[in-house]
Amino acid sequence: MNKELIESLEVLEKEKGIDKEVIIEAIENSLFAAYKNHVDKVDNIKITGENVKVNVDRETGEFTIKVEKTVVDEVEDKATQISLDKALEINKKYKVGDVAIIDIETKEFGRIATQNAKNIILQKIREEEKKSIYEQYFEKQSDIVTGIVQRINGNSISIDLGKAEAILSENEQVKGEVFLPTERVKLYVAEVREAAKGLRIVVSRTRPELVKRLFEEEVTEIKDGTVEIKSIAREAGSRTKMAVWSNNKNVDPVGACVGMNGARVNAIVNELRGEKIDIISWSENPAELIEHALSPAIVVSVVADDEAKTANVVVPDYQLSLAIGKEGQNARLAARLTGFKIDIKSESQAGLEPTTPQRSAKPKRGKRG
Repeated sequence: MNKELIESLEVLEKEKGIDKEVIIEAIENSLFAAYKNHVDKVDNIKITGENVKVNVDRETGEFTIKVEKTVVDEVEDKATQISLDKALEINKKYKVGDVAIIDIETKEFGRIATQNAKNIILQKIREEEKKSIYEQYFEKQSDIVTGIVQRINGNSISIDLGKAEAILSENEQVKGEVFLPTERVKLYVAEVREAAKGLRIVVSRTRPELVKRLFEEEVTEIKDGTVEIKSIAREAGSRTKMAVWSNNKNVDPVGACVGMNGARVNAIVNELRGEKIDIISWSENPAELIEHALSPAIVVSVVADDEAKTANVVVPDYQLSLAIGKEGQNARLAARLTGFKIDIKSESQAGLEPTTPQRSAKPKRGKRG
């Protein structure tokens, strides 16, 4: 035990995030255990440890083991008492009733006791390293990380995150996405928990939060709070709709997310491998929000019931298929985005005179009903 030990512990603390004090305490406990095993085996003395003081100097690394025993004429408890004759061998000033301080030489400890002490220290280091890694990745839960594809395990993919391994399960993968070993990929950390076989980290490529976090990374105005993502709906691998709001009237929230020449949104589309992203302006007016959510379709009118969370929408006949979308996707995402059950009808179905493509149809926004 010397200065080199302290320096090694400082390196361990820096590289693996293991608190130096925790390891020093483990060393003290291991020294106590070694002493306890030694006196039990050699002297057949059972000690509780209340009178044993083990200390590792935090600066020099030097350690001491001192045992306090009461000086008596006749020893009844070898663990806590010492005869006057033996006490005088330590210090000629001791007298009956005094508490003698006995320095223990660790070189007397047996090989087994020493090995047990070493095992205690190594076990504590492993526990603390595991705890440190858990805390590090637990802080990343609900955030995004960049990992490297390690191997394909059937329908699951193992991702190397640096100090830990994550699992991208089949139901968290976007249909059609193919990854190759050593490929770098961004992922949403869905869950971090301790399991029987170690740390379990579940990551996702399908959740709408992945898109949200990517925009938070890419768009400065979102990062600093000027622009807020109010709602997001996603069908992974196909399309996402996102409603944004600006806290600064001089900042266009949609424009900020799109970026110059579409640079910002295109970077995210590339990361999502071509997934379409519709960015709309958020509105506290449900009718206006629903109109925006159904874009790129033109809306003639919206009547929204804020309490029932239902809305009746009328669109031009020639816009009906666009408003509904392929296999109902546009209407479905708009409903998720707004939280309203949306009933879409064409002008003909609503008993109105059809609007022709040549005429400009100015949207008529309904009131809250």
